[in-house]
Amino acid sequence: MGSDLRVLLVATMDTKGNEALFVRDCLCRAGAGVWVMDAGIRGQSPVPVDISREQVASAAGTTLEHVQKVGHEGKALDFMIAGATVLAKQAYENGEIAGVLGLGGSMGTTLGTAVMRALPLGAPKVMISTMASRDTRAFVGTKDIMMHHAVCDLAGVNRITRMVLRNGALAMAGMLRAGPQETGPIRPLVALSTLGTTEACAQLVRARLEQAGFEVVIFHTVGSGGQAMDEFIAGGQVDAVVDLSLHELADHAFGGDYDAGPERAKVGLSRGLPTILIPGNIDFLVTGPMHHAERRFPGRQYHAHNAAITVVNSQTEELVKMAAVLGDLRAGASGPVEVMIPSKGLSAFGAEEGPFHDPGNMTTFIRAVQSYLGKRATILPWHVNDQEFGLAVTEALLRLMGHENNNLTSGSIVGQNII
Repeated sequence: MGSDLRVLLVATMDTKGNEALFVRDCLCRAGAGVWVMDAGIRGQSPVPVDISREQVASAAGTTLEHVQKVGHEGKALDFMIAGATVLAKQAYENGEIAGVLGLGGSMGTTLGTAVMRALPLGAPKVMISTMASRDTRAFVGTKDIMMHHAVCDLAGVNRITRMVLRNGALAMAGMLRAGPQETGPIRPLVALSTLGTTEACAQLVRARLEQAGFEVVIFHTVGSGGQAMDEFIAGGQVDAVVDLSLHELADHAFGGDYDAGPERAKVGLSRGLPTILIPGNIDFLVTGPMHHAERRFPGRQYHAHNAAITVVNSQTEELVKMAAVLGDLRAGASGPVEVMIPSKGLSAFGAEEGPFHDPGNMTTFIRAVQSYLGKRATILPWHVNDQEFGLAVTEALLRLMGHENNNLTSGSIVGQNII
């Protein structure tokens, strides 16, 4: 591994200098080159660095003196994040660094992961953090960041931090040593959304599309998953979309935890990509533990998926509103799109044997869909996880893409019922 494969080590050297130097030495012993970026604000680095805090502030369009006078640690950090991100992107695009490693507590993690999120998927990213055992969505976002739990405070090099820091450094060195990933033949790419409660359909569609010569990337619609899918589509690599799980829009509208924001599912439609829209998994909302669900959604039906996740049934008026959302999505499409409704149920929870089976609710929802979309929606006499529905979805997408003559054999794909 040559020194041309450098790691950008991002740290606040006034508070984490000795720890950063230990990581730098570990990386060097493993054969990696290292650039140290100092994004500290107050004190001084114990050693010279490759990118100084003054350079970081300047890249943010200000001076270190100004940042030091801001008087609010969060606002001061925002300046340093902005400058560090600019410099890291430049270094990566120029081929001067291959990955980013950060270490720290809440502020250092906010800094380091912000820089990492500016790099593309595939660029090695390791964050050694005291925050790694918490909810890390704010730090990881939609990128492939490896969060390495510090276990104890990163204050000094001791018997615990020595192990943790070394392992984090070696994880980065290992990714660099492996080199760029070999790519296979370029095939047309389909983005597919799902949750475990529509997994049987997702796996059947994936298998059939792969058989037809497509590559399929599946995104788990847990909030960050839908955001990642839309970002991926916006990047221009996707040829078609099967939005099988629009659950995140229901959670956004009605207060569930898997919220991907109001723009979810709009990117591909606005770009004119061939798209299949299916309101999968909108028949429930996701929230936390049972006691939390009972307090937040009183009087509902509850299903304890596990100790941390409870799902509650969607109410009739919520399904009617989701029909309107579906109509708005369809109206915003600038390319070929088909809305497909499985009339026997929208998820495994809504199946005949599921906890939220409610034919009356489905009838009301279908009437609302017909009211908002009319003939622009296709109502099919199956459950979302029925093989017939999955095959119909595949055939519809191939037709939208002009590949309807693909010879797809029949078969059964069994999925897992996991959110």
